[in-house]
Amino acid sequence: MAVVAEPTRRGHRSGPQARREARIGLLFVLPCFLLFLAFRFGPGVAGVLMSFTDYSLTGGGSFIGLDNFTRLWDDPLFWQALKVTVLYTVLAVPGTLIASVSLALITRRAFRGARFFRSVFFLPVVTSLVLAATVFVWIFSTGGPWSTLMGWFGMSEGSWLSDDVLVLPALAIVGVWSRFGYGMLILLARMQDIPRELEEAALTDGAGPWQRFRYIVLPQLKPALFFLAVIETTASFQVFDAVYTMTGGGPANASYTLVFQLYDAGFKYFDLGYASAIGVALFVLTVVVAVIQRLVIGKDQ
Repeated sequence: MAVVAEPTRRGHRSGPQARREARIGLLFVLPCFLLFLAFRFGPGVAGVLMSFTDYSLTGGGSFIGLDNFTRLWDDPLFWQALKVTVLYTVLAVPGTLIASVSLALITRRAFRGARFFRSVFFLPVVTSLVLAATVFVWIFSTGGPWSTLMGWFGMSEGSWLSDDVLVLPALAIVGVWSRFGYGMLILLARMQDIPRELEEAALTDGAGPWQRFRYIVLPQLKPALFFLAVIETTASFQVFDAVYTMTGGGPANASYTLVFQLYDAGFKYFDLGYASAIGVALFVLTVVVAVIQRLVIGKDQ
C-alpha cells in the first residue's frame, strides 16, 4: 500500500531557524518601534508629569501636586470652554455621520460619474482647513453668500460668526464639510461588502427603501459607525484650526474651546503646567465619551 505523505504548509516554519528569522525581523522593526514610542507616547507622558508642576517657559518648575487641577476646577473659563466643546461636538458629530451615511448611500451604486462624485466629496478632507476656514469667513460674513441665502428665508442677514448663538452652528457646518468625505469612504467600503442578495430578497418581499436601509444596511454598518463616532468625537474635542482662523474664540468666548484655552495657557501666558492639566482633562473626557459610545453603539461587536 502506497503511503501518501501529508503536504507541508507553505510559508510555515518551526524550530531554531524560524526563531532566528523572527529575532532578525524584530531587530529591523525595533528602531521604528522605539521612535514611535518616543515621539508618540513620550510627549503624552511628559504632559501628564508636567501637569503636576508649575513649569513655565520663563523659568523652571517645581512639583505642586494637584494644585493645577484644583485651579482648573475653580476656573469659570474652563467650564465655559468645556460647555462650548461639548455643544460643538453635539452639533458636528451627528451632522458628520448623517452626511457620511447619506452620501455613501447615494454613491454606492455604479452610475455614470460615480467615481467623479466620490472624489469631489472626498476633496474637503485633503484641503487645508486653514485655507478653507478663511473662505468660510467670507461665506458667513455680513452680505456673504450664506447671509444672503438666510435672508431669502426671512432670517437675519448678519454674520453668523459675530452672533454668540449662531457661531457654533457655523463652525459645526465647517466641521461637517471638512470631515464627511472620510466617513463616506469608510461606510462606502463597508456597504460594498454587504451581500446584494439580502437586499434583492427584501425587495422581492415588498420592502421599501427605508425598510431595506433600516433592517439590512444599517445593522451591517454598526461596526463602521462605532469607529467613525469615536474618531469624529475625538476630532471635535480637538477642534482648533477653524476656531483660531474664523473667530479667535469669540464673540464673548462663545466659541472658546478647550484646545483654544490650552493654547492660550501654554503659548500666550507660558503656563505650561496649567496647559498640561487642561490637556489631561481633555484626554480623560475623550476616554469617558469613547467608553460610553462603546456601551451604546458597539456593545454587540
